[in-house]
Amino acid sequence: MKVGNVSYNSPGDLPEAIPVFPLPGALLLPRAEMPLNIFEPRYVAMVDAALAGQRVIGMVQPSGPTGRDLDRPSLQNIGCAGRITGFEETGDGRYAITLTGIARFHIREEMATATPFRLCRVTAAAFAGDFLEHAEAATVDRTAVLKTFRAYLEAHNLEADWETVSQASNEMLVNALAMMAPFDPAEKQALLEAPDLRARAETLVAITEMSLARESATGPTLQ
Repeated sequence: MKVGNVSYNSPGDLPEAIPVFPLPGALLLPRAEMPLNIFEPRYVAMVDAALAGQRVIGMVQPSGPTGRDLDRPSLQNIGCAGRITGFEETGDGRYAITLTGIARFHIREEMATATPFRLCRVTAAAFAGDFLEHAEAATVDRTAVLKTFRAYLEAHNLEADWETVSQASNEMLVNALAMMAPFDPAEKQALLEAPDLRARAETLVAITEMSLARESATGPTLQ
């Protein structure tokens, strides 16, 4: 598959060492786009380093604090690598960037480094299917996904551009809904770790149905 100007066709095409961005509740998935506003100095330095190198950043969720250092949380073992496919300097020290997902990875080890941001050795060997566009897309129960999505919107008095939704591929639909849904970090991690697109769609439907059931029992919450 091609991400930006570079082709990534197998796990071996992913850099072995990448900077990682721990961000609670953030979910990046293969071929999906994530806009980010980068303003903390350490992450501005991370973007500078990525732009000077292979433009790859790993999005990973914190799994909790490490010891007393609340500013350096432990990390989930699975994240998703993305390539910077768009960036803008704001003039006030920030970056507005777009990450396009490449593939998921396992963290092999965190590297000792003098940089203000964190670097990890990673492997995508277990996620070879992520490099295949539309893998498992035909097996997705699109009807169930759309039915649940519609129920969620109606419960929260929200609307969608149904013409755009109808034109989206199964992969684009499932991944976009998984990324934008206001689920908690554990639920987002479950969506990330789903073994394939079909399983991610089924997990998305299940989590959404549970969320609607909770809200029905306690009253809806404002999103």
